[in-house]
Amino acid sequence: MVKEALVYEGKAKKIWSTEYPDLYISEFKDDLTAFNGEKKSSEEGKGALNNKISTELFKYLNKKGIPTHFVEMLDDNHMLHKKADVILIEVIVRNIATGSLSRNLGIEDGKVLPFTLVEFDYKNDELGDPKLNDQHCLILNLVNDTSELDYIRYMARRINDLLKAFYAQRNLTLVDFKLEFGRDMDGNIILIDELSPDNFRLWDSESGESMDKDRFRQGLGGLKVAYEEVLNRILGEMK
Repeated sequence: MVKEALVYEGKAKKIWSTEYPDLYISEFKDDLTAFNGEKKSSEEGKGALNNKISTELFKYLNKKGIPTHFVEMLDDNHMLHKKADVILIEVIVRNIATGSLSRNLGIEDGKVLPFTLVEFDYKNDELGDPKLNDQHCLILNLVNDTSELDYIRYMARRINDLLKAFYAQRNLTLVDFKLEFGRDMDGNIILIDELSPDNFRLWDSESGESMDKDRFRQGLGGLKVAYEEVLNRILGEMK
């Protein structure tokens, strides 16, 4: 499989076309960003860790019947996946209050929510990824109708149920995470992007230690060590 043209470059990945019109390659970068790009850095090996973690989680979800874009991991930093038109909605799934939810609504940090909260953000860096309701999504033509939003919410909760249990078996607590969806060449809505500690908040179930990008956001250090530990726990249970 050969990279042909650069289709898109984001904060964490480059997307390349291939000789096959329905297949793309994601190249995972070592770059780190936070606070809508205001804080920037780089951590050698971070991209490879995210690729490996995402690969294992996509494989797991595929086995559980979740439709995703994943095809295979090509090498440490490259993933082969289906081409998909991105739905410009960032889907935020929350099990425990922290971060912006606590800041914006005054909910106690660390409070377990009475039910899984699913929020929509507009995937638009220039606007600062503002919050969306269903009517906003329709006005912006991000989806065809409300049934698609219902489906996205259902899939987000289903993925959350699967990954909460998956991580709990590995002594990790799934606090919250971001998902992205797209349409494949047949128009089906599928899970895309990545599944890594860059867009998951994971706490060690015993110590409460952050095992995700909050280590960069909060200046805690040890990000690569934390990501390596997450991968080791995943692989240790899946062998």
